[in-house]
Amino acid sequence: MKILHTSDWHLGQSFFTKSRKEEHQGFIDWLLQQVAAEQVDAVIIAGDIFDTGTPPSYAREMYNQFVVDMQQLNCVLVVLGGNHDSVSTLNESKQILACLNTFVVASTGIATDEQVFTIPDKLGQPGAILCAVPFIRARDVLQSAAGETGLQKRQALGDAIKQHYQTLYQIAEAKRQNSGLAIPIVATGHLTALGVSQSESVRDIYIGTLDGFAADGFPPADYIALGHIHKPQIVAKSEHIRYCGSPIPLSFDELGTQKQVMLVEFTGAKRTRLTPINIPVFQPMQVLGGDLLAITAALQSFKHKDATELACWLCLEVDSQDYLSDLQQRIQDITQGVNVEVLQLRRSRNQRRQLLSQMQSETLAELTPQDVFEKRLAMEVFDTEDEQQTLGQVRQRFSQILSEVAHKGTDV
Repeated sequence: MKILHTSDWHLGQSFFTKSRKEEHQGFIDWLLQQVAAEQVDAVIIAGDIFDTGTPPSYAREMYNQFVVDMQQLNCVLVVLGGNHDSVSTLNESKQILACLNTFVVASTGIATDEQVFTIPDKLGQPGAILCAVPFIRARDVLQSAAGETGLQKRQALGDAIKQHYQTLYQIAEAKRQNSGLAIPIVATGHLTALGVSQSESVRDIYIGTLDGFAADGFPPADYIALGHIHKPQIVAKSEHIRYCGSPIPLSFDELGTQKQVMLVEFTGAKRTRLTPINIPVFQPMQVLGGDLLAITAALQSFKHKDATELACWLCLEVDSQDYLSDLQQRIQDITQGVNVEVLQLRRSRNQRRQLLSQMQSETLAELTPQDVFEKRLAMEVFDTEDEQQTLGQVRQRFSQILSEVAHKGTDV
């Protein structure tokens, strides 16, 4: 039995106004080639198939065509709902897709036994038992009690998720014993496990209720396919508990990580191989940092690129001790005629850290409220005319507030 684990496609994402349609189509075409070449029995998408609850029509078309193509390859598809996905959007085509060898589990708000089912192999024989756990919403597993503290609510939610996993695993174990077959039990999840490394594009999905799920809360499944974290990684040093990560970079800070899908192979109930398969790059992206001279020098390498090649999307981190009012114009000048598109322009992280460090070394007694406010503004970039106008309005409003506070203080 071969299972391919992927997650966090985020079809329909708009990235600094740029569509990811071509990248996603390139990935899907590549994925279908891997399924055919490796003779994969099942593909699991562990949440966030779409970027929003109301994906654009092209994203839905891409999703539906993928289902059809998978059916033609005689490969089972399992789609789990993520925190970005709309339960109703996924459920609207669930019954139709069931006729195309596709299982859709959008939420845990369904009968428990519907979340545990057998996945067939290419011969139609039972290949694995799946505990299909999508993104768990608190209301589906927990009833809040009046008077609970924040800590008690977090503990209760963590316990409820752990109990949900254990309940599904017990059902799966009973199914396996009753069948008399030596087949693996696979579980899924779309959550933040404790100790994992996140990226800027990942939203904290349990804000105020659960910071992360402890790995010891997972059941002893033969493989656990996780989604939500966009960087591929092993959880709690357990080879069989994995985040495969997103197939394309969803933020610039994901560029340092090789994107991949996981191929999991079983012989009978025994896991025999875990193989990460590296995903090609479908859109060049890069982060350039330094002062303007360094960035100008770095841009020279792009001048020799073939004009027919895709323009590289850039994030520029400008390191300058001075406030450059014409920074936007300078960037436009140095990128003129270069096969790049600047999507993000920001101060370098080192400079922001220096400003924070400087602020932390000063006591409030040494600073006026105006000093604190200006130091905070210095951490931002205001380049365009609209941003400069907003900056002026913010400063004016802050001065009014200071004046009002001072006036009230004299009246006391």
